[in-house]
Amino acid sequence: YLLFSAASNINIFVSFCTCSVAKKELDDLERWKEEHRPGPIKLAPQRLGGKESEAQARQKQQMMLIQSKYQQKHKREEYVNAKKAAEEAKILKQKAIQREKAERLEVKKRKEEMQRKEMFLEDQYYKTNELLNRLDLGLPKSDSCQIANHGPESTAW
Repeated sequence: YLLFSAASNINIFVSFCTCSVAKKELDDLERWKEEHRPGPIKLAPQRLGGKESEAQARQKQQMMLIQSKYQQKHKREEYVNAKKAAEEAKILKQKAIQREKAERLEVKKRKEEMQRKEMFLEDQYYKTNELLNRLDLGLPKSDSCQIANHGPESTAW
């Protein structure tokens, strides 16, 4: 057959023999695959897994499964306990910090109270001395006893 392209003036010849060659190559490939296909494996049966029977092996597997469940549960419990212990330690640390703050505040309050009392006593001492000095300056010492024992005639009432 002759194919003609109007755009480029190129003639392409296609023959039927190229199609039959491709089909023949595919058939040869399939035949080669069939001939070189690996055959069945021929091994003598062997006893595997040691000296225990299948029932014993299954029982052992079951026990291992149960044990693994308990181990997982135990591991989970240990994790929870460790987490609780860490939280408890954190809480105790915070309580200790708060206790120290409260103690410092209490010491500060006591110190301020002591300073206030000292100032009050000092002030009271000065006021008392001032009053006594005024009384001593205003009255003679011999009359101080008589003033305290005035009779009704000396009152202004």
